Amino acid sequence: MAWSTRRLADLADTTVKAIRHYHATGVLEEPARAANGYKQYRTAHLVRLLQIRQLRDLGMSTAEIRSTIDSDDLFFDTVRSLDARLSASIERQQKIRADLAELLAHRTGPDVPVGFESIADSLTEPDRAVIAISALLYDEQGMRDLREIAEDHQDADIGFNELPADADAEAIRAVAIRLAMVLRGIHEDYPGTRTPPRPTNVREREALHALYQSLPDLYNPAQIEVLGQAFRLSQEDGSSDETGS
Repeated sequence: MAWSTRRLADLADTTVKAIRHYHATGVLEEPARAANGYKQYRTAHLVRLLQIRQLRDLGMSTAEIRSTIDSDDLFFDTVRSLDARLSASIERQQKIRADLAELLAHRTGPDVPVGFESIADSLTEPDRAVIAISALLYDEQGMRDLREIAEDHQDADIGFNELPADADAEAIRAVAIRLAMVLRGIHEDYPGTRTPPRPTNVREREALHALYQSLPDLYNPAQIEVLGQAFRLSQEDGSSDETGS
């Protein structure tokens, strides 16, 4: 029994183009040809093609199939690698499903960063923007810390959020002192926040630059001054805060 390329493709539920690709990449041997020049595929070709299809369905690339043709050890190494990739993919998909569940449960909009859905109502538009940009800079643990900080210190933001652009120096100082006290507590609970992030690559440096560059677009001049004063005060001894000196 011999089959043409078209008939072989139909039997294996694949395409002529795929068979030609397998010939070109060396995973399927070329068959002998009849006197009229047509290829004549036999049982061994059909079985091999079915094996290739099975491995492709399992996620193995053509290059991986080719490398495992003559080595059982390489084959099982590839299978283990595929299993590890699949496990990682499933984990990512499960996380996505969990994130989607949070979006559905809290019915938040697209401007709410993933993981912050449950506290979305307490976040201002600038807060959401800063968090979104921060995600370019921090890893998953850093973003979890940021969420906890945002959740635990919602009340401290009221004075800052309500500060008008033309606030006088006394009002700015008062808000800065209150915010500095909050920052000291955050620094104690999250020591990594004592100093600005230290980028380790070009992308992170650009993200940090973007974060700083975004502040004047998100906050008014009085709020920007508060942020600077509060951070400087948080690095100092807190004994002077009560007097505002």
